[in-house]
Amino acid sequence: MNRAAGIIPARWASTRFPGKPLHLIANKPLLRHVWERCQRAKKLDTVIIATDDMRIARAAFDWGAEVAMTSPLHQSGTDRIAEVARKTKGFDFIINIQGDEPLLDPALIDRIVKELRSNRGIDIVTAAHPFENAAEASSPHQVKVIVDLDGNALYFSRYAIPFPRNRSAPIKYLRHPGIYGFRRKALLDFVKWKPTPLERAESLEQLRALENGVKVHVLVTKHGSPGVDTPADAKALEQKLARAKRGVSR
Repeated sequence: MNRAAGIIPARWASTRFPGKPLHLIANKPLLRHVWERCQRAKKLDTVIIATDDMRIARAAFDWGAEVAMTSPLHQSGTDRIAEVARKTKGFDFIINIQGDEPLLDPALIDRIVKELRSNRGIDIVTAAHPFENAAEASSPHQVKVIVDLDGNALYFSRYAIPFPRNRSAPIKYLRHPGIYGFRRKALLDFVKWKPTPLERAESLEQLRALENGVKVHVLVTKHGSPGVDTPADAKALEQKLARAKRGVSR
């Protein structure tokens, strides 16, 4: 079958940024920016917005999105997309797309789907890219990943890893933006497992897969896209888009 569904989990309640999915950036809701990027991916058979909030659902319906209403009790976006995957059985691959990455490259989504289709030994695929500014790696809000020689994740952390003991050797820190591709069974197995010790320590659910012995393959790209975590991030992104638009119109 080899069909792929892109699912965007979206919730209203955010500690740092309530109502973030519908925050207007360049006169368009943040979530719509993400959804439109997903529409440009060639290897997704459908794109679904998964939410428990009618404000988000109504807005998404208005711009033509497919919406799945989910339980308000989910602790994470992964739990939310798993509910949709459980009810939607016609898809072998589920791509968990973060709703706060409005400049997500559609080609990256296609690469993730292609990797799952071409390599049966991979159950979970994600992505990473070098930090543009190495100093940003010190922020606990930016998740880092280190990979082995086969491109599989060794560890994810909020700490800047690896530690540069030899200061003369430059370190290429990799930022993990949080997009995942799952085989359907791997996703449904993942959400059945209890949170693990390292996951609880770092507050990073992807560590649950590693602690349960599941390989997470990492596609390393040259560049990434900025996430929107705070109102200040949204303002900075709007200014960036305005500059880009002025540059195109000249």
